[in-house]
Amino acid sequence: LALRASKARQLEQSEAPELFRDIEEIAGRAGVPMPTVHLIPSEQPNAFATGRSPRHSAVAVTEGLLKYLPRDQVRGVLAHEMAHIANRDILVMTIAAMIGAAISAIANILQFSMLFGGDDRDNPLGAIGAIVAIIVAPIAAMILQLAVSRQREYLADATAAQYLGEARPLAEALGTLQRGTDALPMNVNPATEALYIANPLSKRGFAALFSTHPPMEERIRRLRALDAAHGIHYG
Repeated sequence: LALRASKARQLEQSEAPELFRDIEEIAGRAGVPMPTVHLIPSEQPNAFATGRSPRHSAVAVTEGLLKYLPRDQVRGVLAHEMAHIANRDILVMTIAAMIGAAISAIANILQFSMLFGGDDRDNPLGAIGAIVAIIVAPIAAMILQLAVSRQREYLADATAAQYLGEARPLAEALGTLQRGTDALPMNVNPATEALYIANPLSKRGFAALFSTHPPMEERIRRLRALDAAHGIHYG
């Protein structure tokens, strides 16, 4: 569904041999099977991985990613996506979404019980508790999903640095991706935005608080700190 929503088409190795070589090499380091490779018709540099397991996975990259990023930065992005596959992040995010849905369902049940009767109708404290739960539960569900999504992004960044032996290529790629998402809009289904390495729907100010992605500046800072901890310094 994610691939279809992004209008991605599957690539053959003969169409992008360099891309396939890089993915195959990183997959070997990650210890996962080679995923299928797909191309998204968009000028915005971006990418995502999907699939229910490492054996049934796919990596999709945009035309802009291959066009505007040098190869070492593309490898950084690919390593991040392979990390998502190896860490089974699609499964983790699905479970988080299910828990969030369950919390919201509880709020709906409480709302219906207040509307159509129940033991708390003559108990003002019980009614207040139900109202608080109805308001707080959806917020709690959203915060849970945002927290899980952001932590998995940080983990994928760190795992990618391990695959590459340094964090620099991904750190530089994230900076390029941030500039690209700001300059080149991309029409995506909001339900799939969390899959992308960089949020394709640029969010600023108050809206950024509810982004599924951690702040790009913080991701870059953490990656640079990883290199610094291993004695790798760069400008």
